[in-house]
Amino acid sequence: MAEPLPQSVLFCCDHNAVRSPMAEGIMKKFYGSDAYVQSAGVNSEMEIDGFAIAVCAEIGVELSRHRVRSFDLMEQWGDNLGSFDLIVALSPASQRHALELTRFYHLDVVYWPILDPTGLGETREEKLVHYRQARDQIIAHLKARWGEPIGSGRARRSSPH
Repeated sequence: MAEPLPQSVLFCCDHNAVRSPMAEGIMKKFYGSDAYVQSAGVNSEMEIDGFAIAVCAEIGVELSRHRVRSFDLMEQWGDNLGSFDLIVALSPASQRHALELTRFYHLDVVYWPILDPTGLGETREEKLVHYRQARDQIIAHLKARWGEPIGSGRARRSSPH
């Protein structure tokens, strides 16, 4: 049975360039503004990944304007990491970092083992297959935890196509 949506969720991965921005964008599309959703990485030296943008665009999720950010940058910009109800770690390194934060804040941290598609595949099509796999793993976890998207089977749409 699906859990109620938390008020705020932070998705995290290694660089905030592939998995966590995909999870942030997909969750916003699926559940609208019912939860405050952000994403961060352990590091932030990369830009948003073009393949992540492409596979999310296939399902109507816009990622091209995503600004990559780290946990440290979020704190510098005034985001209180302790105010999130849930941190969803999508990589082992981000899980370790999130658990470090729980020493200072009372936060629930869960780990979803999502494939890191970077560096997999030789051709553009092969790479897209791996990125779609990661995207679809995120979708499966979202639905398993919080149920079907708000827009499915109902008139309300969370974003235009």
